[in-house]
Amino acid sequence: MNFKLIFNIATHLLRARLKQSVVAAVGVTFGIAMFISLVSFMNGLNDLLDGLMLNRTPHVLLYNEIKPSENQPISLSETHKNDVNFVNSVKPKDRGKAIYNSKSIMHYLKQDQRIIDVAPKISTPVFFNSGTIEISGVINGIDVLAEEKLFALSDYIIEGKIADLEQNNSIIIGKGLADKMLLVKGDIIKITSAKGNLASLKIVGITQIGIADIDNTVSYTSLNTAQKLLGEATNYVTDIQIKLYDITTAPALATEFHNKFDLDTIDYQTANSQFETGSSVRSIISYAVGIVLLIVAGFGIYNILNMMIFEKMDSIAILKATGFSGNDVKWIFISLSLIIGLVGGVFGLLFGFIFSSIIDVIPFNTASLPTVTTYPINFNPLFYVIGITFALVTTIIAGLFPALKASKIDPVEIIRGK
Repeated sequence: MNFKLIFNIATHLLRARLKQSVVAAVGVTFGIAMFISLVSFMNGLNDLLDGLMLNRTPHVLLYNEIKPSENQPISLSETHKNDVNFVNSVKPKDRGKAIYNSKSIMHYLKQDQRIIDVAPKISTPVFFNSGTIEISGVINGIDVLAEEKLFALSDYIIEGKIADLEQNNSIIIGKGLADKMLLVKGDIIKITSAKGNLASLKIVGITQIGIADIDNTVSYTSLNTAQKLLGEATNYVTDIQIKLYDITTAPALATEFHNKFDLDTIDYQTANSQFETGSSVRSIISYAVGIVLLIVAGFGIYNILNMMIFEKMDSIAILKATGFSGNDVKWIFISLSLIIGLVGGVFGLLFGFIFSSIIDVIPFNTASLPTVTTYPINFNPLFYVIGITFALVTTIIAGLFPALKASKIDPVEIIRGK
């Protein structure tokens, strides 16, 4: 089979029906460009939402949950172990929120090669006092350096610096809380802990994550300040946050650490299952729409090649009469389809990148997301590989059926009919 000759004949047929061929290529171009633009935008949006919530969540969290004892005293009794025991009005056990031997646990975890780092935290409910008004909220006492390393908290600070939390009796409050109480950086805020302890903290920053429930209630201070506020010792910690190199191992490691340290654990997938589901659905929709566009373009190629075969019956008959086999004719039309798909695909990649770049610079200003200035776009090269691959597969399939039809044409019947 002379592929060079077959290619030359295919290009000649392409030029003979140039307008229709260009229309088919434009269909492929449009399909790929829209596919890439849509997928890039949807995945950029997913990354944005993940950054707002999932990246603020530890991959594994160790804590003490308030719950009833798994084994009631009667179930531990040898006398009644074989009896059916009914225990009513079971009360939760007060184990306390503090993690016992937290420093040793963190030291052990930091030696684990699967873990990037750990960050201790104290989470406690408080009342923010404004005159006679008390606004309920939560203070997170954090290790400033570890929190910044794992969760990049400074990305959400719109006033002040996270390093200022190293000062004694300082706090960073959410923008929603600041707006409610008409507070600004440098003001003093009065706080009452759940135990009734009073404290006056200086506001050194204001944070805005973009989620109202967090911005209205959550504030940050240093571990030392939180321990002083609660009247606890310097080893008092309620949560140990863990970031992993491989986040897919989070559920398994959560179970492992639960058994090893006898602490309650939760992995990020369980904690943010709704966000995970939303991201998956958006990705499926974007891929489905893009694939439909390419399939529609494939039907256009199919129709154009079918019409070309009908109009080029004489040429096909002459080719067969001069010694071209049915297989040669089939490859001529498959080559024609491939040329259309390849040219349209390359231009589709180019225009897809251009459209994505345009979307990436369109201003997107909203008070709830101060760190986001333009529409989010993900320029993952995988999207371009998927786009060109699917375009070529679609055009090959679209050209295969007309090519098989052309290969079965009987030249004698065509010539006799003329």
